[in-house]
Amino acid sequence: MHAAIHGGHWLAAGRLTRPIELRIDVGEPASERLRDELDAMHQRLYTPGDRLHGLAGRRIDASPFLVHYRQADGEFYFYVEDLAQQRLAGYTVFNRLIEVGRRADRCLRSPHSKYDEPYQRRGLASTIYDWGLEAGICLLSGARQSPGADALWQSLARRYEHGYLRLQEKTLHYLGQEVSSEVLGELQTRRLLLGRGWTLDRLRRAADMR
Repeated sequence: MHAAIHGGHWLAAGRLTRPIELRIDVGEPASERLRDELDAMHQRLYTPGDRLHGLAGRRIDASPFLVHYRQADGEFYFYVEDLAQQRLAGYTVFNRLIEVGRRADRCLRSPHSKYDEPYQRRGLASTIYDWGLEAGICLLSGARQSPGADALWQSLARRYEHGYLRLQEKTLHYLGQEVSSEVLGELQTRRLLLGRGWTLDRLRRAADMR
């Protein structure tokens, strides 16, 4: 899998709904601590010599939001800047999963987002997830989700092929588009969203999914 933003567009090489709620993690990062983290990141974006300085950017339509982008070690980082307020609204990372095998690692990424409270529920993370899915990245949820992340995955599952997987001993087992509440409660159960161009059969072959 390889995808990147260049010149304001996604480029992808290769082609890299929800009946039941996934487990909800009610823990939220403290707003003040998150704001300090975002302020430090924003300063790095404009500090010459820092690895975040001079990153490529893409505007979100006609909004005041500029998304700075970088790729490192197979992971994708998106920093959402509010140009009007001259601050960082938050960020999203598409992480590699250490829990999966080598073949699945080429196909799947796990998204994680942190946005300051005034910028939550404004579609920022949803826009970035859309960019990744349209670029052909398949997304796998973590073991737990915040209420906001749960709602986001529900929304995306209406537009992208989806399902549930069991992740156990680095092996993926497809469970279908619906699972029982008992299965859903297990930490090994994860939610899957297929990127554009992918089918379940293709992912089975590419990721050695059972």
